[in-house]
Amino acid sequence: MAQRTFATLAELGSAIGEVVGPTDWVTIDQPLIDRFAEDTGDYNWVHVDPDRAAQAGFESTIAHGFLTLSLIGAFSAELIAIDECPTTINYGLDRVRFPAPCPRDSRVRATAEVVRVDEVAGGGQLTVRYVIEREGSDKPICVAEQLSRRLR
Repeated sequence: MAQRTFATLAELGSAIGEVVGPTDWVTIDQPLIDRFAEDTGDYNWVHVDPDRAAQAGFESTIAHGFLTLSLIGAFSAELIAIDECPTTINYGLDRVRFPAPCPRDSRVRATAEVVRVDEVAGGGQLTVRYVIEREGSDKPICVAEQLSRRLR
């Protein structure tokens, strides 16, 4: 793990443009994909039917894009801590893209780049760009800017 701890929001603000990470590797296996399908009701065959996925030319089933996006919550805690603002609330997302698929049994990890830090009542609002890469791929599987509120 490559967590970077900042004492204050101001200190984090001085790190705009820096890349933190990468995180530890996480394996996206079929049971995780199936649980995500069950939890979201998204049973698209490309995610849950290995035979049909193979017939369509995929090397295997692939993870839902939103599954890879949802990993940002865990990755953010692994990458950036702010001592003066220990509580994180999701505020939104900007510029979400899925440039490449994530085949079953892929190992993925993320880096984070601080884009913006704004003072708000009770803490700060952060914009952080996450790039989630798949081991062995030239293209990332997810690139997204997460907006979060960090509260004192």
